[in-house]
Amino acid sequence: MQQVYFDNAATTPIRSEVVDVISEVMKTNYGNASSSHSFGRSAKVLLEKSRKTIAGYLNCSAGEIVFTSGGTEADNLILRSAVRDLKVTHIITSKIEHHAVLHTVEALKKEYEIQVSYVNLDENGDVDYLHLETLLDVESKTLVSLMHINNEIGNILDMKQVSDLCIKYDALFHSDAVQSVGHYQLNLEEVKVDFLAASAHKFHGPKGIGFVYVRKDSGLHPLIFGGEQERGLRAGTESVHNIVGMEKALKLACDNLETEQSYLRDLKAYFREELLKGISDIKFNGQSGDLEQSTNTMLNLRLPSSKVDASMILFQLDLKGIACSRGSACQSGSSQKSHVLSEILNAEDLQKPSLRFSFSIFNTKEEVEYTIETLKTL
Repeated sequence: MQQVYFDNAATTPIRSEVVDVISEVMKTNYGNASSSHSFGRSAKVLLEKSRKTIAGYLNCSAGEIVFTSGGTEADNLILRSAVRDLKVTHIITSKIEHHAVLHTVEALKKEYEIQVSYVNLDENGDVDYLHLETLLDVESKTLVSLMHINNEIGNILDMKQVSDLCIKYDALFHSDAVQSVGHYQLNLEEVKVDFLAASAHKFHGPKGIGFVYVRKDSGLHPLIFGGEQERGLRAGTESVHNIVGMEKALKLACDNLETEQSYLRDLKAYFREELLKGISDIKFNGQSGDLEQSTNTMLNLRLPSSKVDASMILFQLDLKGIACSRGSACQSGSSQKSHVLSEILNAEDLQKPSLRFSFSIFNTKEEVEYTIETLKTL
């Protein structure tokens, strides 16, 4: 039986080159990067080299990169510190953000009694930028938190437009860029975000490591207290082998960005066209079916029949060796509908099975063909 992995939005397979460099560091650079002896200094050199390399790909300074355990910690660090220490009293977000943002904002609203505003979305899940400007036109200290690429429907936010609006109204701008770092070029000198979250396992790096971009002199304070690692912004012994692995993964992704983007764009276009030819009345949720308005790595499709539940289709696909999902892996096993689709679909369409297929450079057209032939039989 063929094995097909189309759940790369949940996590990506780690590149062999990344495994090699992690293994080498674990064997030869096991010192604590905070130690002053030669073993510690050797680890510290690797740590700071990785920080400088990552900053270079984002066009920011090395001092603006803070290593975390991943995107969830990064989002929590930003949002909690913004309210607790930067005196933000108004957060603007959307109802289709990752739960690392939504649940944190909900908790902060209860704890600090801050104002939370949700920007309007159109029927495709795109942000209403005119409404966003209306929400920004207030006296309160405001932080905007909008993800760059939606993790379920693949819509791409116009970060430059949001950044310009935030500058105009003197608001802070945070973006969860977990689905875009390593897949799109981000120039933080041109797009003036204040905070940005990333996670290595979304771009073929190791799990349990990520980073947050923190604009210089932002005043951000730590979420985790202890030692003075990460210039006092994130206590805890740094996972040097994972950080070096993340650097390697990002380097490979960015150095081959144009080639890999082209490959993924072609693969997605092929998947889309074959679906439209092979399954009648199929629809695409959000902007995922639009090759220009959504990420190259994702298709969220809606099947025409409401007689079969999505979870049963996923089970049947799994029996055929095909891995995909209904949405965010963080909701896996939940009986609740996707909070993203619940915001943009009507009641009738919400009853129809929706599936998210997400791709990587390791997928092939042969896997697409096998998947579509399997879908036809369900």
